[in-house]
Amino acid sequence: MPTPLSLTIVPGINDSTEKHWQTRWQATQSDAVRIRPASWDEPDLENWIAAVDAAVTTPDTIIVAHSLGCLAVGAWLVRNPGRVRGALLVAPPDRFGPDFPSAAPTFRQAEPAVLGTPALVVASADDPYCALGIARTLAASWGAGFVEVGNLGHINIASKLGAWPAGRTLLDEFAESLAGMVR
Repeated sequence: MPTPLSLTIVPGINDSTEKHWQTRWQATQSDAVRIRPASWDEPDLENWIAAVDAAVTTPDTIIVAHSLGCLAVGAWLVRNPGRVRGALLVAPPDRFGPDFPSAAPTFRQAEPAVLGTPALVVASADDPYCALGIARTLAASWGAGFVEVGNLGHINIASKLGAWPAGRTLLDEFAESLAGMVR
């Protein structure tokens, strides 16, 4: 069952292909919107923040971010607290980890701070781009909830999740908890 709230999809570097769970979720919800930064391949934080800003058209939105997109959404939410219902932040990368994309140096400036919006960080125990403890610390810095989903790698196409039904259940449960909140 699609969530009753609109979705804004914020993929990671290079966008998400048709096999990625984000793209599959977007296909199930007619009002879902995907960001369109000009800098997919050489990500610029300010460009991605502007792309999130342009994509969010209603306050009844949940942002669904993956990887590098989590950092852009975090930075956008710090500037725009309460502008959306919530954010599902899946597999955020460690900004200072050895495998952080060298093509995205401006994203290292995305200093985590309390988001001012309900958020849920979803992390894998064996994510090569972010140790579980770092992901948990990031969630705490954002004032977000935290869910560890076992060994799913970077929770991407390489993880062979397909439409990732367990993740969709997390999203739907999160959306249900937000739908009852008074704005």
